[in-house]
Amino acid sequence: MNYQIFVASAPGLEDITAREIAELDLARGGAAQVLPGGVEFSGDLETVYRANLLLRTASRVLARLSTFYATDFSELRTKASRLPWERYLRPEQPVSIRATCHQSKLYHSDAVIERVLGAIGDRLGVSVMLDAAIDDAVADDGDADRPAQLAVVRLFKNRCTVSVDSSGTLLHRRGYRLATAKAPLRETLAAGLVLASGWDGRAPLLDPFCGSGTIPIEAALWARNIAPGKARNFAFMTWPDFTPDVWESTLAAAIAAERPDAPLILASDRDAGAIRAAEANAARAGVADDIAFTCQAVSAIAPPPEPGWIVANPPYGVRVSENKDLRNLYAQFGNVLRAQCPGWRVTFLCGSLPLIGQTRLPVETTCVWTNGGLRVRVAQGLVHS
Repeated sequence: MNYQIFVASAPGLEDITAREIAELDLARGGAAQVLPGGVEFSGDLETVYRANLLLRTASRVLARLSTFYATDFSELRTKASRLPWERYLRPEQPVSIRATCHQSKLYHSDAVIERVLGAIGDRLGVSVMLDAAIDDAVADDGDADRPAQLAVVRLFKNRCTVSVDSSGTLLHRRGYRLATAKAPLRETLAAGLVLASGWDGRAPLLDPFCGSGTIPIEAALWARNIAPGKARNFAFMTWPDFTPDVWESTLAAAIAAERPDAPLILASDRDAGAIRAAEANAARAGVADDIAFTCQAVSAIAPPPEPGWIVANPPYGVRVSENKDLRNLYAQFGNVLRAQCPGWRVTFLCGSLPLIGQTRLPVETTCVWTNGGLRVRVAQGLVHS
């Protein structure tokens, strides 16, 4: 069976996710369309499995069931009841339904959810329990084996698109980050930053603000071609039409493609607790031997002489009282890079153009992302002495 697949990604990451999809040949030569909030393409069930397993910047993978017009609730229920829900839900399984309505005659999302829930029950021949508690915030902190199946209903100009979530817990949950430092960077954003940097996976990589280690860990996973979803479960594993043989061969192929080692990856932070957390996370991710962690201030970094990449997420606090200290930190960051890393490429996140300017580095800010609800810019450039 072929699906229209929608891969959701964080705002600003869509183009990087599209590049991943192309490099992995997930669209199998077909066209992948970049849309606000993600990328759409077609593929079979194995493609759904591979997308969840391999994509580093995706938030979740939705399988489109159908798109149809509905201008009243009876029409919505009738058409939704024709969808093959039995392929994705067991009769006793609870379902979570997320609905959005824009410029449509059916504008009340709770009423839409009620009719779709009834339609699922009509199709399955049983009363289906609604698990209304599961949304992005809960799934973000929830259990990867949560029993409820998420369905997503979108009404726009009376056009109704119904999808099922194949991922379960959001895909940044790789399973390795149990310990965190202050303001941890989501794994998908860290991977996106590494990919956006243009790092070749061979030259040294340095993160002088590593926190709990997400950037160097994601860099090591990418350099060694370790699938980000290798150690977790997915919602599609509970689908009645889940095919274990296809999944096992997909996973085996990903493991066979892993590389034995990574180039030199240096990671440091002045917070000893953050370094302990980073080392524990790297061990769980299976890349502890690929990263050299050091507890030190940015002023103490000692990179190798050959040029490489600096990829970092320095602090960019939102409290006014932090501004003076942060200005000094960014000025020092720029001074250290000019002195210690001439010829290196630098990519870092920051929420403030004035702070970026404090570095006096020749960087451009071409991408705007969202991190923890804050708009942040990706600053990139070549360090000169």
